[in-house]
Amino acid sequence: MNHPGKKASLWIILIAGLISSIIFSTVVGSAGIPFPDVCNALLSKLPVLNKLAGPVPATYETIIFQIRLPRILLGAMVGAGLAVAGTVLQALFKNPMAEPYIIGVSSGACLGATLAFLTPISSGWFGSSWVTLMSFLGATVTLYVVYNISKIGGKVPIETLLLAGIAVASFLSAITTFLMVQAGEDLHKIYFWLVGSLSAKGWAQVEVASVCVIVGIFVLYLFARDLNVMLTGEESASQLGVEVERSKKVVLAVSTLVTGAAVSVSGVIGFVGLVTPHMMRILVGPNHYTLIPASALAGSITLTLSDTAARMIFSPQEIPVGVVTALFGVPFFLYLLRKRRKAMF
Repeated sequence: MNHPGKKASLWIILIAGLISSIIFSTVVGSAGIPFPDVCNALLSKLPVLNKLAGPVPATYETIIFQIRLPRILLGAMVGAGLAVAGTVLQALFKNPMAEPYIIGVSSGACLGATLAFLTPISSGWFGSSWVTLMSFLGATVTLYVVYNISKIGGKVPIETLLLAGIAVASFLSAITTFLMVQAGEDLHKIYFWLVGSLSAKGWAQVEVASVCVIVGIFVLYLFARDLNVMLTGEESASQLGVEVERSKKVVLAVSTLVTGAAVSVSGVIGFVGLVTPHMMRILVGPNHYTLIPASALAGSITLTLSDTAARMIFSPQEIPVGVVTALFGVPFFLYLLRKRRKAMF
């Protein structure tokens, strides 16, 4: 999509789609809220525009601002983070099958969360934050271990990094499985977290995810040129003035930390970071100056609507959002593979 008019249309569609998905997800639920009341509630929190807002029942305000909106915004942040992490890792590994969990960060986060659930702290007032902290710590430690195992003479070969990530992930997954067998009555909580869920999340999780994801995406965007050049190969990138090893380290570390932050507040949500970059690459091309922000918006829309579906399909009972993304993500990914038999880079 090189035509300026088409690009402008795409940005309008993505931004309007995100706003619409947020409003739609706020309206629908086990307790339906009229569209005008949602608009008035949201307008009441905006400077200047709050003068246009009408009265909203207190019950609706509580549902919107204490239950639905934190969950929706968290989904938008997590979706954006996973999509951008998948985008840059696919470029870094030059592999269309690369996704945010490729070097085992999800296994480390899962182990950290499982350990947190098995401690008495998880049942106290600090419980949710404790699980988030332990999950993020597990992801960070996993990155450190995999990176140092892969380092050879000051360099990190991509193939070695991938193999080390697979090995460490398998080891950590085995430990997590053993702990789940011993979990007893805590097994349900652990399993529900592992398959990905945005339920019972508040503004504290939104703040954590927002800071990590927004800062992370900004840093990764600064390396858009390096990623574009590195698609031609590391040797040619070096000849064009790119500090390949430095760029690899920063992109790998930041994308993994963004993924770790996302997993720590939502659990493991698959296919958003795998399918979304492919979809946007088809629409906007491989230029990361455009691809990164487009993937962020598309990832936000995808996870926001997926979580709404998770709430509504069997309402009032909900299913983990990771189940929804897999159910819709797998067929769509297979469709993309059928449509794009040639190389995707």
